[in-house]
Amino acid sequence: MEILHSKIFGENLSSTPLLVFHGLFGMLDNWGSFGKDLGEQLPVHLIDLRNHGRSFHSESMSHDDLADDIINYMNHYGIEKAHILGHSLGGKAVMQFAIKYPEKVEKLIVVDISPKAYPPHHQGIIKALETVDFNTVNSRNEVEAVLTQYIPEKSTIQFLAKNLYWDDDKKLNWRFNLKTLAEKYTEFVSNAIKFGVFEGETLFISGEKSNYILPQDEFGIKQQFPKAKIVNVKNAGHWVQAENPVDFANVVREFLGLN
Repeated sequence: MEILHSKIFGENLSSTPLLVFHGLFGMLDNWGSFGKDLGEQLPVHLIDLRNHGRSFHSESMSHDDLADDIINYMNHYGIEKAHILGHSLGGKAVMQFAIKYPEKVEKLIVVDISPKAYPPHHQGIIKALETVDFNTVNSRNEVEAVLTQYIPEKSTIQFLAKNLYWDDDKKLNWRFNLKTLAEKYTEFVSNAIKFGVFEGETLFISGEKSNYILPQDEFGIKQQFPKAKIVNVKNAGHWVQAENPVDFANVVREFLGLN
C-alpha cells in the first residue's frame, strides 16, 4: 500500500492535526506559507494527492480512491481524528472522505468547490500540457513559451510551471501524472461526489470573484452537509488561499477556534 507524500509543520504540538489537500495540477508546495503559519498553533500536514507532486502515480483517480488514500495516510501516521481541508479537486476528495469516514473528521473545510458535478473546463490546459514535447524543450522558459500559445493567463502558466523538474534522464518533466489526469479527467471533475450526509461541523470557503460556488448551490451543499456555513472571501478568485492569504487564514483560524 502506497502512502501519500507530505510535509509536516508543528508535529510536536499535541492538538488535533489539520490535513491539507491541494487542487488539480497543484502540489503541497502551493500551501507552504499557510502550513508554516498555522503550524505554529497545531500540527499541519500538507499532502500531495495521488498523481500529483511527489506522491505515487496510479492509473486510477476516482473520488473513492482519493478518500481511501486519506484513510491510509491517517492510519499510517496513527492519526485518530483530524481537521480536513481540501481546495478544488482536494475539496471533492475531502467531501467524499467525510461522508465515507465521518468518525475520522473533527471539522471539515472545503475551499471553492461544491459537491455537484461540474462541466469539463480544463480541456485547454490539458491540451497545452500535452503539447509540450520534453524531447525538444531544454528550459522552463521554453516550456512556458509553448503553454503561452494555449493559455492566456500568466498566473496559470506560472502555477503549472511549478510542477517542472529534471528527471533521472536529465530531462525536464511534469511531476503530475498527466496521462492519468487527462484520461480520468471527466471521472473526477464531471461527477458529483456520491450522495451521503456528513453531520459534522463544515465550512465552505468561496472566492468572491470565483463562480465555483454559486448562491443556488447552497441547497445541494446543505443536503449533504447540513451544518455547513459558507463564507465568501473578498478580493479572491478560485485560488483563495493565494489571492487573499491573510483573510483566508483568518477564516480558517476562526473556524478551528485558533484565534
